[in-house]
Amino acid sequence: MSSITIRRELDAAGAEAVLAAALAQADETGSRVVVTVVDRFGHVLGLRRTAGAQRASDAVSIAKARTAAIFVRPSREIEQQVTSGRLGALALHGAAALTGGIPLRVADEVVGAVGTSGETPDEDEAVSKAGAGASFATTAVPALTAHGARRVAAAVGATASARGVAPVVAVVDAGGELLHVWRSDAAQVASVGVATDKARTAAIYRRPSKDFEEQAAGGRPSALHLPGAVPLQGGIPLTVDGHVVGAVGVSGASSADEDQELALLGAAALGTEEAVVHAHAAEVFEPGGILVRTPGYAVDGGRRSGPGDVEVHPTTVDVMHVVEGAATVVTGESDKHEIGPGDVLVVPAGVPHRFAEVGEGFRYLVTKVEG
Repeated sequence: MSSITIRRELDAAGAEAVLAAALAQADETGSRVVVTVVDRFGHVLGLRRTAGAQRASDAVSIAKARTAAIFVRPSREIEQQVTSGRLGALALHGAAALTGGIPLRVADEVVGAVGTSGETPDEDEAVSKAGAGASFATTAVPALTAHGARRVAAAVGATASARGVAPVVAVVDAGGELLHVWRSDAAQVASVGVATDKARTAAIYRRPSKDFEEQAAGGRPSALHLPGAVPLQGGIPLTVDGHVVGAVGVSGASSADEDQELALLGAAALGTEEAVVHAHAAEVFEPGGILVRTPGYAVDGGRRSGPGDVEVHPTTVDVMHVVEGAATVVTGESDKHEIGPGDVLVVPAGVPHRFAEVGEGFRYLVTKVEG
């Protein structure tokens, strides 16, 4: 699984081609409309108004286009749901139940949308369909995957757990939309929203959220007025080849400075792809120890000669595979498990466990998976 994939992105030339085709249709039919093109996140790329179009159509055309982009379907479908009696569709966040928004597709991928407002619903939709039918340009850009978001969050989570701090880690995509949240059991509830806000700020402004905190504290209080910007350090953009593919936000560590430090650590983890590890038999258990350590998991070549203390890993699952020898493991308060060669014992996160008895020559592999 890769942390980065490639997506098509509607560029300025592509948006202009869509607008030109839509306006040609409007001129042909005498429609007085506003036409808006947005990217796949619903952010405006271009807006055009024909002569005589009503001013209120600006906002409506944007809402229609955004609906088609983020719901990946014509906005007519949302209106039809409401008209047919599903009034709950009116509560869909970011949806405008108004006909006239059409997604822009390249193969099976939605790269944006076009929305039209000013005439009847059918006439508006006809203009948008004309725009969507145009030949438009796109560019290939790197994009953060769900796997990549988990890697970034796991890197922060592992370090935070080792330090004994309990933050929330939020990872968003290039549009500032949430991809993954890591939250320890002890994290404060408020940190969920704050971490997400920090990450969103870093993604949509393409800079650390600390920049805005420094501006506000350094004599530019109007920085607090920037839409969508949260002036709190702890949000760091995630970049690949000069492209911002998302951001990570951390909130709730021991201090604002540690939030920032952990977010920087998470951003650095994006560029550390996993390598294939081939350990020969003699290297696995002699002298033993960690064979592989990544933000998401670790593999330990273990050997024991006697009982051990109780262990509890709040966010880590232990998967034990016995290679040689036999042992008795106690989980919880008193559940005993006799394990021998070939046996696998999975200990979920948060479950106390200890080796009560260990036979001679006991060797086992432990894969530690971060939750």
